[in-house]
Amino acid sequence: MMTFGLVRRSNHPAPARCRRSAFTIIEVLIALAIIGLIMIAMNTFVFSMGELWGRGSEVRLFDLHVRNVSRFLERELRSATFPPNVAAGTNAVSVREIKSASGLESPLLTFELREGGRLMVWPEHALPEVRCSLTVRDGEGLLLLWHSQLEKRFDDDAPRETTISPWVASMAYDYYDVDSKDWKTERTLRRTSGLQDGYDTPQRLRLTFRHGKLTEESIVSLPQVGEGLPLF
Repeated sequence: MMTFGLVRRSNHPAPARCRRSAFTIIEVLIALAIIGLIMIAMNTFVFSMGELWGRGSEVRLFDLHVRNVSRFLERELRSATFPPNVAAGTNAVSVREIKSASGLESPLLTFELREGGRLMVWPEHALPEVRCSLTVRDGEGLLLLWHSQLEKRFDDDAPRETTISPWVASMAYDYYDVDSKDWKTERTLRRTSGLQDGYDTPQRLRLTFRHGKLTEESIVSLPQVGEGLPLF
């Protein structure tokens, strides 16, 4: 009688050859070295870009200041051409003898603003009919001289002063010659030729901004005749 032995089969598969799943010390060190090199390269790039950005920030801020000052002047001068700031057919900007704080009078470009402007800080209640003038002084920059014609001591007191830009080093005046059809730049306001004792009003202002080693020139057009709309 033959007997058959029972063969027990296991439900679990036979163990297979183990695959290596861990990193060796050398591989870990190599990976850390690569990561370190990448981080150093990224930091160097970021710092170099920051340095370049910092170097150019002063130039950008200086250029922004020049453009903002020029736009402010153009806006104020343009508003001076609209009635009731100036009567139709008359010059919105002219040259007048203006008294300074020292008591001396000098010819300055002058215009009038009915409601004043945002740079004018009144000690008391703000007054209308403000006469404004522009001048440049060494060490002080571009100044706005202003006072109201309604003030009691308008003819006796010097106008108030507000600094528009401390970086304006000089202001020149451009005159257009109709005969030669060319521009001529004068460092001072040009006297009227002939028997009249006065000054010619330029067509443009030429401002030179200077800050450290930075220098930039800006041209501001002046309105000539107020006829409801500014003429440049």
